Amino acid sequence: KLVRKLQLTGLHAAFAPHVYSSDLVTNGKPAPDLFLYAAGQIYARPENCVVIEDSVNGVKAARAAGMTAWGFVGGGHADAGLGERLLSAGAHRVFASHAQIAAALS
Repeated sequence: KLVRKLQLTGLHAAFAPHVYSSDLVTNGKPAPDLFLYAAGQIYARPENCVVIEDSVNGVKAARAAGMTAWGFVGGGHADAGLGERLLSAGAHRVFASHAQIAAALS
């Protein structure tokens, strides 16, 4: 399902073969399983990973995995209080645009 969505948007080639979904793990978010699985697939240590999330459960999962969690509130579904909820859930920072994230990663 996720692969098909990425294909439809033209993004699959940018991520393949590293496309992971909760279908691959026992427990979904807020459990850290998916993030730990993905890190393991690319031989990355959790403390060296940055997770960009737009959900409270995603931030909680990233933190439970021992990863840096950045909140994203630039999506059309983000309401006015999402940034505060992400910070309360443990996000280290919150960004309103992809450009801000790109600058922070530079």
